[in-house]
Amino acid sequence: MTKYHIVLHRSIDLDKIATEAENNKCPRHVMWSLKQRLNASIHTPFGYQGSFVDKLLSKIAGSPESWAMARALSSRLESDDIVFCNSEAGGIQLATLCGFKRNRPKIAVFFHNIDRPRGRLALKLFNLASKIDLFLACSKRQVTFLRDYLNLPASRVHFVWDQTDLKFFAPKPASPKKPRPIIASVGLEQRDYRTLAQATANLDVDVKISGFSNDALLLKRAFPEELPRNMSRRFYEWPELVQLYQDADIIVVSIFENSYAAGIQALMEAMACRRPVIVTHTLGLDQYIAETDAVIMVKPEDVEGLKQAITYLLNNPQEADALAERGYRLALSRHNSDQYVNYLTKELKQFEG
Repeated sequence: MTKYHIVLHRSIDLDKIATEAENNKCPRHVMWSLKQRLNASIHTPFGYQGSFVDKLLSKIAGSPESWAMARALSSRLESDDIVFCNSEAGGIQLATLCGFKRNRPKIAVFFHNIDRPRGRLALKLFNLASKIDLFLACSKRQVTFLRDYLNLPASRVHFVWDQTDLKFFAPKPASPKKPRPIIASVGLEQRDYRTLAQATANLDVDVKISGFSNDALLLKRAFPEELPRNMSRRFYEWPELVQLYQDADIIVVSIFENSYAAGIQALMEAMACRRPVIVTHTLGLDQYIAETDAVIMVKPEDVEGLKQAITYLLNNPQEADALAERGYRLALSRHNSDQYVNYLTKELKQFEG
């Protein structure tokens, strides 16, 4: 009898998230939905203690805990098991150790940012082309890299449109009596708030950033040394975040050049909330924005281009609203989390028998 397993790259309380999502306090988690669809067991690195060997292997990929988890799981998994790993962190380790078994399980791994030196080394050193049955990614650049670098057929490397919960992120009324226009931006991964700060410093707007981290180096790269007087940054709880999207006249996804889909969550959430979006055109986001009129694109670190785009939308509210509508329709048709779960379920069930 086929048994399904979901390996998460970090500890996540899916039951708590599901309860809070029912009360509209947070978005639904797709791994909870996938678990329900497949009646799958959930595995996380939490509670595992890495050995000396695990610590050595973690110098190449992952953490000692992820290697310890993979070792424990590989001893139990058989040919009638099907495993989905939601990240290369966890997927690489499990595939490596299960690959030595004759009756190994079928393994699908979702890759996010693998075309880096350590990722390239792990792919070849651990011979993952022969140990992973299905490679998935939400960036076509990552898909192309995996196919070319590992010489894999298209049937084993699939692009998947990224997703968001369209029940949680949805159009809602803005707060009353806004003193002046709001430019909002969300997230910290690869974010370039220095360019946004320069582009808006002399505009009569409030710039609100939802981004919180204890990583001083991350904050130093993302933000200017001193925030302009019209820019603020703080942590927003989920309901507050949705309201921030609704209150914003424009959402700006300002990011540094990168080869994976950094910024995609903010992009999808903003479109799902029916807000006009300006986004940096990066290699990682190219397939999401290059052939659509649902967003305005600017070049990386282009202060003047970003300022002109913001000013244009503020001065042309009807065109901004039409842009928001096009983005909303795109989110509905392409980035629905339910469609995402349906796709993963279909792909994994093909391994049965």
